[in-house]
Amino acid sequence: MDGTMASLEAETLDMPAVSVVMPVFNARATLERAVLSIRRQRGVQVELICVDDGSTDGSLGLLRELAASFPGMRVIAQPHQGIVAALNKGLEAARHPLIARMDADDVAHPERLARQAAFLLKHPAVGVLGTRVRSFPKRAVSEAFYAYEAWSNSLVDPADIAREIYIESPIVHPSAMYRRDEVLKLGGYRDVPWPEDYDLWLRYHQAGFQLAKLPRVLLGWRMYPERLSFRDPRCSLGGFIRCKAHFLARDARVRRGPVIIWGAGMTGRRLGKELLREGVEIEAFVDVTPRSIGRTRHGRPVYPIDYLRETERFVIVAVPAPHARAEIRSQLRAWGREEGKDYLFAA
Repeated sequence: MDGTMASLEAETLDMPAVSVVMPVFNARATLERAVLSIRRQRGVQVELICVDDGSTDGSLGLLRELAASFPGMRVIAQPHQGIVAALNKGLEAARHPLIARMDADDVAHPERLARQAAFLLKHPAVGVLGTRVRSFPKRAVSEAFYAYEAWSNSLVDPADIAREIYIESPIVHPSAMYRRDEVLKLGGYRDVPWPEDYDLWLRYHQAGFQLAKLPRVLLGWRMYPERLSFRDPRCSLGGFIRCKAHFLARDARVRRGPVIIWGAGMTGRRLGKELLREGVEIEAFVDVTPRSIGRTRHGRPVYPIDYLRETERFVIVAVPAPHARAEIRSQLRAWGREEGKDYLFAA
């Protein structure tokens, strides 16, 4: 072996090794660009595991064509079982210690995997690392998704993510990287009646891991009407509320005694209903709306927010208007309440 070849081999051995898990279902139109973006990753050893979940549009044939010229790509075919089964099949097949998620319709920045791997290797307390994302094409991105993107991209530090983790899923799934041994210890992905990624992030959070995000846009996140998150009932508002209630009921701050829900509107009512189903004791609701005050929700009284001056109960804020968060924080701070210790936002 000449000096140049020896140098190249040594450089490759020093690179972090990442297995990319990409579930595929009827994604022929976008598949090649997604695979190419992984093939073009720099500074990292890449294994791309594509799990075809019973596609009927020729995706499997295209995957096999692409794999013929991409030595690091492996194709696994299975009958249609859904995304959870496909993800777990990919985790099972992965050979490298770091796992990166990728969807068959998204586009990864050439430095995405190397930057995420370097961060995780230096920060063992971080269990899940995402990146900032940019939705495309513009014509397909709704105002609601732009708002979600802005909120998610604003959360970078572990403390910020932990503070707002019950508001929404804080990490865009196909931007995530985590360690194979840790995700398997947590049980991998679960087939639950709510989003499988949010379920996993909350299990990481409650197991004591930090979640973080690189402060750079390293993933193009494609929007289109057929996207799973637009049509799967698990990704509906009801699915998210059930997920939050399930994990809030297992949160030590909520378990220690009766709680108060700030917000007697639709979101507060629905969250309260699911919390009661999970066995959470609710003392009361509070609200600023005159027509709600004096009424009841699920047999619990609705008081004006001044009621919080008289009690030290833990407060779950279920007001979905993002602009109201600053006002609510300011009011609770004025009453000596500390976020995270005395209250949290769940909407």
